[in-house]
Amino acid sequence: MVKFPRWAIVVTVLVSLLGVIYAAPNFLYTSGAPQDRSSWLPTKQMALGLDLQGGVHLLVHVDVANAIAEYQETTETAVRRALRAGNIGYLGLAVRDEAVVFRLRDPTDSNAAIDAVGKIDSDLTVERPDDVNFRLFLNEEARAARVRSLVSQSIEIIRRRVDELGVAEASIQRQGDERIVVQVPGFDDPEELKSIIGQTAKMSFHLIDEGAALEEALAGRAPAGSILMYGKVEREGVPAVPYVVRRNVEVGGERLVDAQPAFQDGRPIVSFRFDPVGGRKFGQVTSESVGTRLAIVLDDKVISAPVIRSPIVGGSGIITGNFTVAGASNLALLLRAGALPAPLTFLEERTVGPGLGADSIEAGKIASIVGLVIVIAFVIVSYGLFGVMACVALLFNLAIIVAMLSVLQATLTLPGIAGIVLTMGMAVDANVLILERIREEVRNGRTPISAIDAGYRRALTTIIDSNLTTLIAALLLFQFGSGPIKGFAVTLSIGIASSMFAAIMLTRLMVVVWLRRKRPQTLPI
Repeated sequence: MVKFPRWAIVVTVLVSLLGVIYAAPNFLYTSGAPQDRSSWLPTKQMALGLDLQGGVHLLVHVDVANAIAEYQETTETAVRRALRAGNIGYLGLAVRDEAVVFRLRDPTDSNAAIDAVGKIDSDLTVERPDDVNFRLFLNEEARAARVRSLVSQSIEIIRRRVDELGVAEASIQRQGDERIVVQVPGFDDPEELKSIIGQTAKMSFHLIDEGAALEEALAGRAPAGSILMYGKVEREGVPAVPYVVRRNVEVGGERLVDAQPAFQDGRPIVSFRFDPVGGRKFGQVTSESVGTRLAIVLDDKVISAPVIRSPIVGGSGIITGNFTVAGASNLALLLRAGALPAPLTFLEERTVGPGLGADSIEAGKIASIVGLVIVIAFVIVSYGLFGVMACVALLFNLAIIVAMLSVLQATLTLPGIAGIVLTMGMAVDANVLILERIREEVRNGRTPISAIDAGYRRALTTIIDSNLTTLIAALLLFQFGSGPIKGFAVTLSIGIASSMFAAIMLTRLMVVVWLRRKRPQTLPI
């Protein structure tokens, strides 16, 4: 073990130097490293978690039941069209218990009905207890797949919206089947964050039913194919304006590709642009409906209902209303990010102030320094020169941990600091095992080189066993834990790997260099 190949020397020195270089930005800059792309020096610093930097923590529930209900309503409309297209008589078409049900007037139409409704969606199961009654529903597997898709889409939309805010290092993760954890470090306005990520932002364009009697609709007798909607309440105390809107969606918001805040006549507006398909549809609708009002609907509220003065071609338009500058910016942000596939409910909200985070960092620094000083003092007093070498390796070990956290951009939390402090204590375990073994071999009368060789060789198995079992525990914590537990597991895992490198490679390299230069007759241990 006292023989050290040239390649091992190069690897050890290189890893140690890279650890110092990549850890340096965390100690040289207190307000963020300058992002100078022309510099070859690294600039990444450790990403601080919510408990250290301050920010907002939200636990969100995705209302998948509502989304499934909307899907079944869409299925109901599709079933009605399919049966009518096939001239199949039916009764009692409705949605009940997450299923679309109907009865046939004529049992002889049973096979034709199966052919008609079976083409609507491959995910739907068509159940026929007899020749008259039908039931269309999502089976357990299809429903579970749709729920996973809804939550995944919600996570992606939330991520886009948070990124649009210009916030870095946000953490957005699934928790359970229908919940999402949103953590935004450095953000201090939870209400604004909730308003941004919580709004469904489902936009659609409808024509106003100009021939409908508003009084009849208000009395609950809206014409077939139309629905009563209300405008957005702009000021408290001012009633919302009612509109009779055609149910058919002329152009869906999913065709929007861009939306930006702008000004027209000194007033904030939102300009938007469709994709080619949406642009053609929008141009066709406005060409055929000149003189009719177009309702721009956002989350079942009419935000604007302008009169179509002339065909709008080119695939772009504007949304006017009583917007504030902030309101226009937020609406443009929501439209760019896309609509949530299901409503969100906020179950938990926590806000951590930056002052509390600064206190946590200071407490972590004090704990780390105290732990480091105690460990260094104990090792030097116990093992003399060899203890000094172990302490030098410990400092490089800490640099490698910080460098790895910086390069990987792993979020450092308060439990993560605890993992680093624990690693400092564990880092000298391997050296203690080796040095005690060397001390024992010296007592047995071995020469210095023979004692060192036997100490490293015989302690290696114990070191690997002890660190491997701790690493397995850390990996299990990362796999099954969440939030702070994962932070602790990450720093502990990195610390175990770096401490083994420091003990087996770096400390041994220093010992071998010392042996070759001094050629001692006795060991100062």
